[in-house]
Amino acid sequence: MLTAPLSIDVRRGAIASLGELLADRRIATEGRVAVAVGPGQGDTIAEDIRPTLADCEVFRVPGGTVDAAVHLGSQLRGGSYEAIVAIGGGKTIDATKYAATLAGIPMVSVATNLSHDGICSPVASLEHEKGKGSFGVVMPLAMIVDLDYVRSAPERLVRSGVGDVISNFSAVADWELAHAQTGEPIDRLALTVARTAAEALIHQPNSVESDEFLTVLAEGLVLSGMAMSFAGSSQPASGGDHEILHAIDQLFPGSGNHGELAGIGALFCHFLRTEFLGEDPAKVRLVAECLARHRLPMMPGDVGLTAEQFAQAVAFAPSTRPGRYTVLEYLNLDEAAILPVVRKHIQEFGS
Repeated sequence: MLTAPLSIDVRRGAIASLGELLADRRIATEGRVAVAVGPGQGDTIAEDIRPTLADCEVFRVPGGTVDAAVHLGSQLRGGSYEAIVAIGGGKTIDATKYAATLAGIPMVSVATNLSHDGICSPVASLEHEKGKGSFGVVMPLAMIVDLDYVRSAPERLVRSGVGDVISNFSAVADWELAHAQTGEPIDRLALTVARTAAEALIHQPNSVESDEFLTVLAEGLVLSGMAMSFAGSSQPASGGDHEILHAIDQLFPGSGNHGELAGIGALFCHFLRTEFLGEDPAKVRLVAECLARHRLPMMPGDVGLTAEQFAQAVAFAPSTRPGRYTVLEYLNLDEAAILPVVRKHIQEFGS
């Protein structure tokens, strides 16, 4: 399994390096490269880079679904392509990662927003007839983040990536808890990389208006993907926080996007550790301050959920990741016991 990309380029005008990157024979020896674009900026960017990509065929990916990914995979196999370039947001890149895996070819990720760590991870989150699931895929062989295009994306999508990176703190704490309680093996390199990504972001003083901040955010998302690849699972970047977000996705779809819900889940999981495990309250305050500073949702009500609905989601959350051990599994609270904790959490951090 690939554990690190060959190339990572994060800067203004980075898209101009795509032609040079594709000339690397480790990606395509004969130049038979396809391009997958999503709705939004994808078509525009594909036209901008068409002179660089010569006769590459462009495929449109309608959304982040299993059906779309399987259809694209079939098209790639039929065309005998050597590689595919995915241009778009998280849904487009996730669908293309799955398609490239089915076709057995490498993939280059060109991210147009920084909404979550799927832009460079060995996991694809895709919708299917029963909801949404996570699928193991080969991570991108190289990735480009052009800050000019990122700035053209809706600001909400850029901000939501902060929630996904910050949730690494919660995921790492859960992995260490699983190791202590169940003897589950732990990969210290993956753990360190995931934690480093979150540390760099939470202490970055600038905002999304700053190129420096966007660069740190992009690097944090890439490091999260690499940590998952080192671990061979999503564990260093997906703990009880992501169990909660997946539960909300299933029970109350459309409440918030991936990164927003990851941030809400991470904050609540840190609150649980403070209340029941004696975690230093400074950690939950640090996470809360970061989410507030970047104007991300923090409370269930910020995404339209009542305390009762959020408690229902937290109780349901462990069933979304059978076999994963987090603070939720450790505490094993039922919905009746969770609700007063949710209300206390809202009372203390809702303002």
